[in-house]
Amino acid sequence: MSEAANRLKKQLHYEKTFDCVQCGYCLPACPTYETMGKETHSPRGRINLVKMVAEGKSSVENMREPIEKCLGCRACQTVCPTNVQYGEILEGAKSVLEDHEKKTKKQQVTEDFIFNGLFPSRKWMNAIGNATWFYQKTGLQAIARKSGMTAMAPLHLDKFEAVLPKVASPFERRNSPRLVKAKRNPKMRVGFVSGCVMDSMFHQTNKNTIELLSRAGAEVVIPKAQTCCGALHAHTGKLEEARQLAKQNIEVFEKENVNYIVNNAGGCGAMLFEYDHLLKDEPDWNRRAEQFSKKSRDVTVVLTELDGLEFRHSMNERVTYQSSCHMTHVQKVTSEPLALLEGIPGITYREMAGYDRCCGSAGIYNIVNYEDSMEILDVKMEKTRRTKADTIVTTNPGCLLQMKLGIQRAGLEKEVRAVHLVDFLMEADPQPKEPRK
Repeated sequence: MSEAANRLKKQLHYEKTFDCVQCGYCLPACPTYETMGKETHSPRGRINLVKMVAEGKSSVENMREPIEKCLGCRACQTVCPTNVQYGEILEGAKSVLEDHEKKTKKQQVTEDFIFNGLFPSRKWMNAIGNATWFYQKTGLQAIARKSGMTAMAPLHLDKFEAVLPKVASPFERRNSPRLVKAKRNPKMRVGFVSGCVMDSMFHQTNKNTIELLSRAGAEVVIPKAQTCCGALHAHTGKLEEARQLAKQNIEVFEKENVNYIVNNAGGCGAMLFEYDHLLKDEPDWNRRAEQFSKKSRDVTVVLTELDGLEFRHSMNERVTYQSSCHMTHVQKVTSEPLALLEGIPGITYREMAGYDRCCGSAGIYNIVNYEDSMEILDVKMEKTRRTKADTIVTTNPGCLLQMKLGIQRAGLEKEVRAVHLVDFLMEADPQPKEPRK
């Protein structure tokens, strides 16, 4: 066997494909199999395609569409009786597709800017945040909508523009603190991952996250030198770029001497949680990444452990919960968000059927595979409608925008809202618990 063939097998994690016994337990868990109805668009179908490519029985291009149509939600991993590491197989397949794609010079320049210039750059993300704030604040947004200019945006971006949150001013974001003391009874010191999109477009959610941690008894440090988590890069097969970002974040947070490294975005959190896997082939970095990953926590987990809040305001709302796939299936965080919700006085919790099933956001899946994403979302919204909830709570910015779009598509704007769990908790007026006497 040639060296190239061996290299391809290794890159595709060929040996792991044999763990799949083609039993079909994954089929009911797969959103794309449900909406597309094709075996090639199911987890076991995709694994079989990867195996055939590795064995030289099929071309790399034959697996492109099925792999690119995969949400990467990892629900199949949770239900798999033989513990198939589908995430690794998918990651390998995307890396091979990236290596084999023939790109024009224009495509290459564009991708280099997006993945090496835009997302790792706090300067660029701030610029986007500033431009969005100006667009909203000056009335340009209303003019653009009224004139129909937003409809000219490519990739259906006009649909997402309509559900963007109010962006914080440049002054507010520029003057964000780098250290916030615990309000009372300090119990731990945590580092906060502010994120690239979160910090520029969802700054208020970040601010509320830090405030909740502070009130619950944590000192919060927000390192300025942190960068993008690398999830977008890894999910598009750009693994080397993802590794460089991971190394920068590891170095930054190592200096802070924190108990936990906290995030409030399920997709970013999953990436941080798997830094040890990302750097598994570099022994020195792998050891450091393991320490980082062990400290990585979703904010709901830390708030539950601190148990330092009591909610003063009765919400009197019917609430349902849409979980983040990567928080559920990668970080394995399931009970903590619900426990926090149920601690709010006045809410009536209405469980959504398949609340742990992907909403179709999946990073930028809803942009590059818009029609497929909307089919998945419409199924989700029908299940949401049956709960008769007033409020949909979620824990990831992409899921939040997707659910807002779903509300709009379903014509429920006057009846239902979507909100990040952190922001919902703040609405309930959380205060530090009085110390026990």
